[in-house]
Amino acid sequence: MRLVIQRVQRASVTIGGHEKAAIGKGLLILIGIEEADTRDDADWLVGKVAGLRIFDDADGVMNLSIEAIGGDVIVVSQFTLMASYRKGNRPSYIRAAGHATAIPLYDYFCRALSERLGRPVGTGEFGADMKVGLVNDGPVTICMDTKNKE
Repeated sequence: MRLVIQRVQRASVTIGGHEKAAIGKGLLILIGIEEADTRDDADWLVGKVAGLRIFDDADGVMNLSIEAIGGDVIVVSQFTLMASYRKGNRPSYIRAAGHATAIPLYDYFCRALSERLGRPVGTGEFGADMKVGLVNDGPVTICMDTKNKE
């Protein structure tokens, strides 16, 4: 699994002209899932996201987590995060999981993160043409990959 985590002042997901989810201060998370991913990968990421200290404390130091500030989260599925660009200029998405694997893992990740944070997590709609709006705060953007745990 791959995540792109963006600290935001606000974010929203719109599908077909209707706003599906909107948040204030918090995290916009883009998630890419491949066939080899498991619930263990999702659990590891939930722990990392919940504890990631990228929000400012009273001294202006990035020392607080999304849990600590009680911030909001939106999670958006994005198969293009699994792009391979090794050969040529047209990305290949062969590594991206099909619906049978990706949808249950996406749902599981969102549910597990919501339970960990103790509040609902906003979502997009798997496979939909989504318009994602955000005001990146900082900007602060972190990439995580369960196959490369840095």
